[in-house]
Amino acid sequence: MKYEAERWKEQEGPSLRNFDETGDLASVNGALALRPQIEKIIDQIWDEGFDGIYFIGIGGTYASSMQVEVYMRGRSKLPVYVENAAEFLTTGNKRFTDRSVVIYSSVSGNTKEMIQLVDDVKAKGARVFAFIDTPGSALTAPDKHDHLIVYPKNEQLKFYMVANYLMYKNGEFPEYDRYNAELEANLARDLVEIEKAADAWAYDYAKKQVAFRAEHPDLPHYFIGSGNQYGATYSYAMCYWEEQMWIRTKSISCQEFFHGMQEIIVADTPVTLFMGEDEQRPLAERVARFLPRVCANYTIIDTKELEMPGISPEFRGTLSHLMMHAVNNRVDAYMELFLRHPLSIRRYYRQFDY
Repeated sequence: MKYEAERWKEQEGPSLRNFDETGDLASVNGALALRPQIEKIIDQIWDEGFDGIYFIGIGGTYASSMQVEVYMRGRSKLPVYVENAAEFLTTGNKRFTDRSVVIYSSVSGNTKEMIQLVDDVKAKGARVFAFIDTPGSALTAPDKHDHLIVYPKNEQLKFYMVANYLMYKNGEFPEYDRYNAELEANLARDLVEIEKAADAWAYDYAKKQVAFRAEHPDLPHYFIGSGNQYGATYSYAMCYWEEQMWIRTKSISCQEFFHGMQEIIVADTPVTLFMGEDEQRPLAERVARFLPRVCANYTIIDTKELEMPGISPEFRGTLSHLMMHAVNNRVDAYMELFLRHPLSIRRYYRQFDY
């Protein structure tokens, strides 16, 4: 019998570690197939009327909520807001009424803040549209929602499907049918192919980052992004590198980078910039021009370099956060390998009451 260390050693090298092509294809295509259910629910909400759509989350689901809100902000006149669940519970929002609609997602279906939030907004008479990953969990109970879809993963995609149909109904997305036809024919395969293409790069990136961390354990890694990439930046730094990998990080938007953070960047500061293709790309391009002048330890992940066959150029920006997620899936697999730290374990989160 070989030692466990030898088993891990044999896995080194780009090998599409933790990659399930068949499962990934089925997962994304299954999410896209939810569109008729989503449209039926939004039709009912639309017919009943509303004074605000509130995407509310906590942690990673808050990051996804930020992504969909900024996506709609520059495209739609609909009253769409984003709230952090814990902050909403303490501060509230005077615009929120019994005609408001809450849309949220939960992986576990039992997150403490989300259970309290749902009870609070239901007491106010608001309607709740929930996406829950886990069947039979607390948040799937009949009194916790007005509309429910139970389907795992693909949170960001599900939120964007809601947003796209809302904008279509408001006369703001005339390309809706063509857009969905392209996604349903190509998106799942394209994201899988991005993971394959990024695998060798992700292996090298992860190996470099873990080696640097071994020499500089107290130096945080800085993640920068804007637009629909800011939610990805925020979530990736906090939910993945901090919560799952126990690595110190800081996330910041491109627009705020030049008002503080730029002054602490030196030659060996570890920095990763997420560049997408939405309307805020120029903000990321400004950071990309600056970094080489002061830093020799930066990485730029630019979705513009990734192929998306079958997707029209004008739609790529609406999908760049999913493209970035596909790249980061590969990074995560190799960070876990080199850290020798399973990403499923936690020191404190849900380990005891606090």
